[in-house]
Amino acid sequence: MAATPTRPDELDIDTALVGRLVTGRFPEWAGLPVRAVASAGTDNAMFRLGDDLVVRLPRAPHAVGQVEKEQRWLPLLAPHLPLDVPVPVGRAGAGPDFPMPWSVYRWLDGDDTYDVPLTDLAHAAVELGRFGAALRTVDASEGPPSFRGGPVTAWEDGNLPAAVRGLGALGLVDTELASAAWESVLRLPQWDGPPVWIHGDLLPGNLLGREGRLSAVIDFGGLGTGDPACDMMPAWTLLTADTRPLFREAARADDATWARGRGWALAWGLVTEAYYREKNPVLAAVAHRTRTEALAEYAAAL
Repeated sequence: MAATPTRPDELDIDTALVGRLVTGRFPEWAGLPVRAVASAGTDNAMFRLGDDLVVRLPRAPHAVGQVEKEQRWLPLLAPHLPLDVPVPVGRAGAGPDFPMPWSVYRWLDGDDTYDVPLTDLAHAAVELGRFGAALRTVDASEGPPSFRGGPVTAWEDGNLPAAVRGLGALGLVDTELASAAWESVLRLPQWDGPPVWIHGDLLPGNLLGREGRLSAVIDFGGLGTGDPACDMMPAWTLLTADTRPLFREAARADDATWARGRGWALAWGLVTEAYYREKNPVLAAVAHRTRTEALAEYAAAL
């Protein structure tokens, strides 16, 4: 799956450029073949370097901070996590050929779970729940805030009402149901505990599988601290009604966190589908699935 540019400040990054950058900064890897890695991601471009490495470069200035964050925190968090995560092995600063810092990681074998769906969702539910629970046990006192670590109610001012109206006008969503569901989210008790570590972007494209089973979590650009509710979203982006309870139990999610997580699935799904419907069909499809699964649960409860 490939992403199309969605911002006017995105850089044109190709294999020739990456080859020059690697040769200039890491001569020990000069001459290794460079191959673009297809992705629907909107923040970074990835290029496989030889058989064992991958180069990850920000596509636009807003993603620059992810480089330092992943370089600093992934080596500290990885020993606590039950799934494989990226291992940074090189960092390059901005230079004449590329105006932003970039990273090199060990290559993780596997297919993203959007392109090649998992066949063992029960295993995925348990392992992904354990992953989030383990992440939240790590000391977060010095961690940076995640851009998805704030209250789910912030979506009220984040284009959600407009997204509902837009999708409703196209006949793609029941506006009455979506509005009633969102009103129930606004009444939920909000997180009042200390900030905890969250991945922030546990979408199918950021999960890897091998032979139908979940094997790794990638793309820690949203890593940070805050309310853990957003990391409940895989229950609706990836899992099914019969495997969600397995995920919830493994994640050790209380009632309020679970309810806010469903609110995140609803809000993220509606806004993302509306925004990316034409710009990024892959993200739009994930968003459609997410909000559809969440709305089905709201419909049963309202």
